[in-house]
Amino acid sequence: MEEEDVYTKDGTVDYKGNPANKKKTGTWKACPYILGIECRERLAYYGMSSNLVLYFKLRLHQHNTTASKNSSNWSGTCYITPLIGAFLADAYLGRYWTITCFSMIYVFGMALLTLSASVPAMKPTCEAKDGCHPTEAQSAICFTALYLIAIGTGGIKPCVSSYGADQFDDADEGEKKRKSSFFNWFYFSINIGALIAASVLVYVQDNVGFGLGFGIPAVAMAIAVVSFFSGTRLYRNQKPGGSPITRLCQVVVASVRKYRIKVPADKSLLYETADAESAIKGSRKLDHTKDLSFFDKAAVEMQSDNINECPNPWRLCTVTQVEELKAIARLLPVWATGIIFSTVYNQVTNMFILQGYTMDRQVGHTSFYVPTASLSIFATLSVILWVPIYDRIIVPQARKFTGHKNGLTQLQRMGIGLVISIFSMLAAGILEVLRLNMVRRHDYYKYEVVPMSIFWQVPQYFIIGCAEVFTFIGQLEFFYEQAPDAMRSFCSAFALTTVALGSYLSSLLVTIVTKISTRGGKLGWIPDNLNYGHLYFFFWLLAVLSGLNLGAFLLVARWYTYKRAVGTLR
Repeated sequence: MEEEDVYTKDGTVDYKGNPANKKKTGTWKACPYILGIECRERLAYYGMSSNLVLYFKLRLHQHNTTASKNSSNWSGTCYITPLIGAFLADAYLGRYWTITCFSMIYVFGMALLTLSASVPAMKPTCEAKDGCHPTEAQSAICFTALYLIAIGTGGIKPCVSSYGADQFDDADEGEKKRKSSFFNWFYFSINIGALIAASVLVYVQDNVGFGLGFGIPAVAMAIAVVSFFSGTRLYRNQKPGGSPITRLCQVVVASVRKYRIKVPADKSLLYETADAESAIKGSRKLDHTKDLSFFDKAAVEMQSDNINECPNPWRLCTVTQVEELKAIARLLPVWATGIIFSTVYNQVTNMFILQGYTMDRQVGHTSFYVPTASLSIFATLSVILWVPIYDRIIVPQARKFTGHKNGLTQLQRMGIGLVISIFSMLAAGILEVLRLNMVRRHDYYKYEVVPMSIFWQVPQYFIIGCAEVFTFIGQLEFFYEQAPDAMRSFCSAFALTTVALGSYLSSLLVTIVTKISTRGGKLGWIPDNLNYGHLYFFFWLLAVLSGLNLGAFLLVARWYTYKRAVGTLR
């Protein structure tokens, strides 16, 4: 940010100090640098996660269920740590410095992971492809590196999308309209990184070695950090607004203290600052809403609150501060319905991989074998295909029927994705039934690879990619737009926790299913040799849970009240 820019009380940039600065900064001029670091970070992340379950199985000598759970737990942690990064960004550091600091941790973790897979003393000793014998120290170094990366992604993932959206001014109608497209192209850049990871990096890991397979994304991430720095003078920054958790707690405490007080019928009597700007840095004033009226008690003025002096925020809160808490409370049910979708999506790097590992990966009569994890490329290609279709075709056509500026509301978009995700589990389950029928007919039980082409998995990958475009992108935009202005990083991180909890739920379901299905000495649904298992039951279970979740989402969406800033139109 150029030094002559000045800030308003709400923490946003006031260009009146130098009007030319607005033209020099922000909008799509700044976005390539921001999209660049996200693209390379996702390349690094998917370069690890796409093949991680097989790395655990083949190099760390873990059983299917253990490898699946460890992969899910690590992936889940990568989506929990964003809460830490988002809190620091909104409260103290700002998004720019949070991205910068955590990127350094990410690069260090990637470097350590590369060493753990390439340096002889640090990598497991292997007699054959699946005959590795890692020591406890070698496993510990690997997991240390992975969880350093999880910390690093915690500062990047919640801030980059919000930081990119910050480059578009809500007060400028032209820029505000372009911001909706930003989220589509932001997700597009994610999948460009995922595409390279699922094709090039997975092939390198399977055919050259994990050392080089991890080293390439480590270098890419280091370049991304340098590139991000080079765009510094183009960025629009927002001042951190102080601890959002403290503000939320203040509303709860003030409401409880005044639980006997009656809220006045005239809501204009509730306390709010007289200034045009909010008392909270980085936030516009918010209109009062009728629901969750108990918390309005925090804004009821009493003589003991010392209105003429500086009021005690633990006794009296502004309407905007109360509405912050209400906004978060309204997001919770929508957030909860995203967990099952994330559990379904988690199978792309878990059960889909294990299913594909039992299928024929040879391409025709050539000597080329498709790496199992590379099939996720079809989910990525699906996203890359559907993003421009959605942005350029679906939105304009839907706008004609709905009259909504974005074609579909964010909740409508998310709901369509939930419906589509059910079909991905049905497709995976049907394929597993067909595979096992072949095993039974030809007595292939002891075959490690069944002569059935792995490309039969393409439909399930393609369907889940389509669902991503609707649900995940809709979720990104929804949590940014509906979040209080000074809590956007935090709410973006909050949305990402659905991915974490989806991963943990996937791990928990595997544990429960294994415990129940192996009673009485049975092999269970997911044995090491899937030819003796019933993996399709697991996919059916997820399809049923997805259907129930869709019903809950429809009820939540009907109840939801959209946030409205003071002076804006509904």
